[in-house]
Amino acid sequence: MDKWLNVGKIVNTHGIRGEVRVISRTDFPEERYKIGNTLYVEKGPNELVPVTIETHRKHKQFDLLTFKDHGNINDVEPFKGYLLKVPKEQSVTLDEGEFFYHDIIGCSVFTLEGEELGKIKEILSPGANDVWVVKRKGFGSDILIPYIPSVVKTVDIDNKKVIIEPLEGLF
Repeated sequence: MDKWLNVGKIVNTHGIRGEVRVISRTDFPEERYKIGNTLYVEKGPNELVPVTIETHRKHKQFDLLTFKDHGNINDVEPFKGYLLKVPKEQSVTLDEGEFFYHDIIGCSVFTLEGEELGKIKEILSPGANDVWVVKRKGFGSDILIPYIPSVVKTVDIDNKKVIIEPLEGLF
């Protein structure tokens, strides 16, 4: 298991009974924070501490979790500031046309004519659809590509290649 997915970050404790505040970094909190699931606290590059979820609830913008055998604030205090991870093998199955951000970032973008534009460096989620930020090959400002069917024609994750049909005035 050399590839891990971030599902959240423990930002603080909550109360004295071992509850932690998590800023979620997953699109599937109901799946990731299900009672009985095992997550891993990344305390260092090669130090992953397994924890089993005992309770989960929402509070404001946080997910509040307790872990089995960690029923006291002193047990979870050392976890503050660390990421919660799962092995990539436990990733959720997506429908056709859906992708994980980590699969899209790093893909090369080409036009229908075969011109290479650059690589996707970031994904924004401003509203109705995602926007892929492409670092231009060579010089120039980044290109913003809306992830809509009329623009993004093919996505080949295996070959890290995306083909687009640019809208007029996109560049």
